[in-house]
Amino acid sequence: MAGAAGNSYMSMATPNDVKNYTNDVGQIQWAQVPLNAALDKLKTSREGLTSDEAEKRLAEYGPNKLPEEKVNKLTLFLGFMWNPLSWAMEVAAILSIVLLDYADFALILFLLLLNACIGYFEEVQAGDAVSALMGQLAPEAKVFRDGEIKNIPADLLVPGDVLRVRLGDVIPADLKFLEGDSVKVDQSSLTGESLPVTKSEGDEGYSGSVVKQGEIEAVVTSTGINTFLGRAAEKIATADSHGRLQMVLTTVGNFCMVSILFWCVVELLVQMAGRSSQNPCVIVTDGCLGVANILVLIVGGIPVAMPTVLSVTLAIGSSALAKENAIVTRLTCIEEMASMEVLCSDKTGTLTLNQLSVDMDNLIPYNNFTADDILKYGALSARTENNEAIDVVCHNTYPGKDTMWQEYTLLHYTPFDPTTKRTIA
Repeated sequence: MAGAAGNSYMSMATPNDVKNYTNDVGQIQWAQVPLNAALDKLKTSREGLTSDEAEKRLAEYGPNKLPEEKVNKLTLFLGFMWNPLSWAMEVAAILSIVLLDYADFALILFLLLLNACIGYFEEVQAGDAVSALMGQLAPEAKVFRDGEIKNIPADLLVPGDVLRVRLGDVIPADLKFLEGDSVKVDQSSLTGESLPVTKSEGDEGYSGSVVKQGEIEAVVTSTGINTFLGRAAEKIATADSHGRLQMVLTTVGNFCMVSILFWCVVELLVQMAGRSSQNPCVIVTDGCLGVANILVLIVGGIPVAMPTVLSVTLAIGSSALAKENAIVTRLTCIEEMASMEVLCSDKTGTLTLNQLSVDMDNLIPYNNFTADDILKYGALSARTENNEAIDVVCHNTYPGKDTMWQEYTLLHYTPFDPTTKRTIA
């Protein structure tokens, strides 16, 4: 679907336009396209689409949602038993049954199931990163259809739709703003920008960002996997899930398997030599001693409890992270992150909430000024109309912010000076 949709977007533009407004990977840079030219490329108008045209485009581009890969839960569970160490344990379990050694069989089976259950439970609890991204999408959108505005599910949006966004709305698709007053958009979770960005006519808005101020109409340019958010989700979904810890476990497992096979061959050769020389201590007297020795080699040659110990240890770490509202999509990623030396990431809106607050416990009074005095003076010197994050938090934290100007009159205001590090009111 993604490939077809991408070709369809490109077909809206003439070859010369594509050359002028596309990047190195063939994606149209809608922010650079003049507004009227963008409407022509999208084959739409400021009045929006008709219902019939919208249905045709929905069939062509697909729904405005990220693709979800359905994973069979049984296959997922059995996958935790499909690795070299588990293979050796499964062979040991089969040999235990052959020897009617039910105690060993029960123990080996218990360890296998315990390891698989822990990994399966944690993966189910973690969910999917794509699903987490989908949670940012708006459930409904106000769209112009057949000349009138309608509320429709966001997944029915198509390129060329004209919609209206206002304060508090989550932008449901990538779009280009039409004529109207400018709006402020919080796109910190996508770009890391700490403050809301002012968007006006001709600017581009990204799916998943939030309108913080104003109201404006816009035309949809990209939907689903072709949006900025969709491309990020696609990279997450196609990321290589084989981490360093899994590679180490596979290497250990392969080494154990090769060692076990080697000594099993040696054991069989010894058994055959003893049998050919009529050695009474082999086969004749002890029955299935050769098979029993092979079972000992298999059970003793592999770290039977290692997968279980690792799973339990990582599960404890996952549980601790879950209490801090961190989503662990794979147990092995805990070890991978712990082994990092340098982590490069956007902080604002990614590692933080982009919401400033005052830590009252660390608000230290100075000289004869109390903590309440500090909050009051901070609120008095704040210019909230500038929508600057520090001014807003200083003003909103003071309990008496609604009545303080009944006691004071502003005579002069000096903005923040980075040299003196002061704001004077």
